[in-house]
Amino acid sequence: MLVQLLIASAAIVLTLLVQVAFIGTAISTLAGISAAVWIWALLYIWLGVVDSLDTAVYFSTVAFTTLGFGDITLSEDWRLTSALMAANGLLLFSLNTAFLIEVIRRLIPPRR
Repeated sequence: MLVQLLIASAAIVLTLLVQVAFIGTAISTLAGISAAVWIWALLYIWLGVVDSLDTAVYFSTVAFTTLGFGDITLSEDWRLTSALMAANGLLLFSLNTAFLIEVIRRLIPPRR
């Protein structure tokens, strides 16, 4: 379990760095989220957790958005990483929301 936690933690750090690099406009924040989903999907392919790229991308998208349909589940060894991926998604969506609120706040002049 420690190995899975370390791998998932490294993936979270990598996705945060990618997201911070993409922050700048609304479109680029979406590109950052997409990149984060692909990082997780490619990690699952590399680790052999899932058998195909489309399954990996689908599972990563569903888990990353915390939707969690449950139609695809990971083996017991890697199940914890899906929860960490959901937490990672929540963190990145929150970061993007804060960024967009700040952009809007700066665009709209204060009323006096």
